[in-house]
Amino acid sequence: MHLAYHSTRGKTPGVIFLGGFRSDMTGTKATALEQACAKNGRAFVRFDYFGHGQSTGTFTDGTIGRWREDAIAVLDDLSTGPQVLVGSSMGGWLMLLAALARPARVAGLVGIAAAPDFTEELMWNTFDPPIRETLETTGVYLEPSPYDPEPTPITMRLIEDGRAHLVLPHPIPFTGPVRLVHGMDDPDVPWQQAVRTAEALTSDDVVLSLIKGGDHRLSEPDQIDQIIAAVEETCRRANY
Repeated sequence: MHLAYHSTRGKTPGVIFLGGFRSDMTGTKATALEQACAKNGRAFVRFDYFGHGQSTGTFTDGTIGRWREDAIAVLDDLSTGPQVLVGSSMGGWLMLLAALARPARVAGLVGIAAAPDFTEELMWNTFDPPIRETLETTGVYLEPSPYDPEPTPITMRLIEDGRAHLVLPHPIPFTGPVRLVHGMDDPDVPWQQAVRTAEALTSDDVVLSLIKGGDHRLSEPDQIDQIIAAVEETCRRANY
């Protein structure tokens, strides 16, 4: 297996960007953060999960557990010293899982429309009975996507594996600084999910910023600026 990545050396804490479900490392937020970190002389890594972008693997073979291992491997093998993990959508779930697995390495977290537990709460729990039946009998449901002319394949394997990695039912033991940025008009991940994430985290340094009119992507120039500011603030406040 080969994970594609771009890495820039610099000062710590470094920044690792974790993209969303079926996204890749060439997106607007990833590249804008890379440029901002380069300007500040800060180390930065962006990468593609298994089955995403330029990495090897078939997307439908991927699971939350598999992509969690990718995030941990990048943290272990492509970075040194303390890191701030920046997770977009699904990446917001994976950054929490990586922080739980490597507490000594993760100095801070920034969630962008973070979607912890989305396979259960935003997929399975909202699917109509015919969709659930399709998943249970065929193993895959082709979900129409507002972002892609091709439907998104959702597998029963993804749903079942996700249940082994749920984080919101219990306190999330992380004590570093956390910044959560979420659009109030997000049609995919309700902003209330960010409130629940903030409540679950044990850290006393958690700030949630809600962007009125913001959608799921949060890729407008002023929104990108707000995300960059949140990342830099988290890096400054990281205690390591």
